[in-house]
Amino acid sequence: MKKSLFVLSALAICFSAAAKLPALSDEAKAKAAEAAAKTAHGNKVADFQLCKSREKVAAHYYKTNGKGKAAPAATPACADPGAYKPAETTAAAPAAAPAAAPVGAKPAAAPAKKG
Repeated sequence: MKKSLFVLSALAICFSAAAKLPALSDEAKAKAAEAAAKTAHGNKVADFQLCKSREKVAAHYYKTNGKGKAAPAATPACADPGAYKPAETTAAAPAAAPAAAPVGAKPAAAPAKKG
């Protein structure tokens, strides 16, 4: 009985604390999206490595023990996901540039045109 009351009170405290959290900022949302993209790419790399290892094991099996056995069913080729490429931040860069400049700083002079 005491354990269940303790658990219920702990859950009530956790839920009340979670309800008071502020909404995520745009920067936090962008970081979360970037982390999700990195995780997705990591999963693709892991799938590719698993596919290659399965092909290697199957090739070794058919080379050593698979003589006289039926050929395996055709499977799709392993697709290499390539290197990770972060999402383009060109849309966010111009919006962040004016905010990053100090208030009292003068803008850089444009280079003179050659005539």
